[in-house]
Amino acid sequence: MTVTLADVAARAQVSPATVSRVLNGNYPVAASTRERVLKAVDELDYVLNGPASALAAATSDLVGILVNDIADPFFGIMASAIQGEIGGPGGRAGGERLGVVCNTGGSPERELTYLTLLQRQRAAAVVLTGGAIENASHKAAMDTKLRKLADAGTRVVLCGRPPAPETGAVALTFDNRGGGQELTEHLIGLGHRRLGYIAGPQERTTTRHRLEGHRAALAAHGIEEDPRWTVHGRYDRRSGYEATLELLRRDPSLTAVVAANDSVALGACAALRDSGLRIPDDVSVAGFDDLPFSIDVVPALTTVRLPLTEAGARAGRIAMGREEAPPGGIAAVRGELMVRGSAAAPRE
Repeated sequence: MTVTLADVAARAQVSPATVSRVLNGNYPVAASTRERVLKAVDELDYVLNGPASALAAATSDLVGILVNDIADPFFGIMASAIQGEIGGPGGRAGGERLGVVCNTGGSPERELTYLTLLQRQRAAAVVLTGGAIENASHKAAMDTKLRKLADAGTRVVLCGRPPAPETGAVALTFDNRGGGQELTEHLIGLGHRRLGYIAGPQERTTTRHRLEGHRAALAAHGIEEDPRWTVHGRYDRRSGYEATLELLRRDPSLTAVVAANDSVALGACAALRDSGLRIPDDVSVAGFDDLPFSIDVVPALTTVRLPLTEAGARAGRIAMGREEAPPGGIAAVRGELMVRGSAAAPRE
């Protein structure tokens, strides 16, 4: 059932004219009244009708790109590639599309809020990047939002996220499990048997999948994982630094450190150097993603290359309808092992 302006007014206990003033922002309204109206809008999931020109079409010229942290090169690279594909003619007036990058900061609430705002603006497309939050209630709320966007004519693409079946979203998924397993297999093949692992935040799908791949490699070679060998933290350099010091405190005999991503790996390298250890002579280090700086650090970082630019560009083309969705709406994007100087056989 369609929610009307009158429904919002009734919920907020104000007149429809007051609701219109709050939503259009063209008339002063008391702060308490404004909060009451916006709360009712959120509770009823009301979608604001745009100007007459917007009503003539199912969507506007707006394209939303949701990222966890635009300062993280992982997200910046994808956002740039997506935006590069949404430019040029194609809007309702034959002009440019307006790409808006929405920085959630990892907040589930902000993620839902941005989707609601994009729904109200009748966005032409929405691309969500990076891992999803593993929380049943949040997932249910996200699926509902994605379905409503798709039903209203918005193209929804998940880039680097797990599929969201029955939402109408196209998913380009990264093979984090396979990449994690291949990376650890490489270190084991060099002779490492005591491997510390710096995982990302526990609530993220990317964290779980990469860690599962690492553990699968250990199990395949009969290596019993010591609980002391895994530390969780953020996906940033500082977390890698602190987690590495903690791993060394727990088990100084570790011969390799596997990091959740390349930024974490940089922190791990710094912590090892500050502890008087050489890379890879004393401890090998490996990362994930193959971010641009990975080849320039000394020694260059062994990592798994995810084709972030290519995946982002493809997501942008699908979002703009310039490329067909993959069969079944899902495509797996595999990574490539990049063997460099930060990993070597352990010393005897």
